[in-house]
Amino acid sequence: MSRINIITPETANAEQKGLLDAIQAQLGMVPNFLKVFANSPVALRSFMGLHGVANEGSLDLQTRERIALALAQQNACEYCVSAHTAIGAKAGLNRDEMKANRDGTSQNARAAVAVKFARSLREHMGEVTTAELTEMRNTGYSDADIVEVITHVGMNILTNILGKASRVEIDFPKVALN
Repeated sequence: MSRINIITPETANAEQKGLLDAIQAQLGMVPNFLKVFANSPVALRSFMGLHGVANEGSLDLQTRERIALALAQQNACEYCVSAHTAIGAKAGLNRDEMKANRDGTSQNARAAVAVKFARSLREHMGEVTTAELTEMRNTGYSDADIVEVITHVGMNILTNILGKASRVEIDFPKVALN
């Protein structure tokens, strides 16, 4: 049971209901973590705005999901591991790839560098080395790509923290932490 209230269409005020209805129309469902975010319409709008804009960047969906899986495992967020396993499968990632992502790497050499960099950002709170930045650039990532990886790390840390603090009920096929 969630330790923070889950806003449902029945319990929502007009502003919350409008946000939940928009998410339902866009995704075909409203994941429980967004129902927790809905306690603060400002927080939900902020997250959805950043998420929407960040997804317009140069990182492809598979790379974004690889990063999300790596961080969810690193941050021990079972909700996020479960959610991103389902989303990753829809994005075309297979079981072995998602296991590699959760272990901090990838079967794709270029993506492995991004996943490793993302985990280092989190582990060292942004204090990455010049060698790590050089490795990203030598693998073909631009400075714009690097900033986008940093953005996705920040977004994933936010959702991992929300999932863990709230202990929100997992509404995806449950996947246990490693």
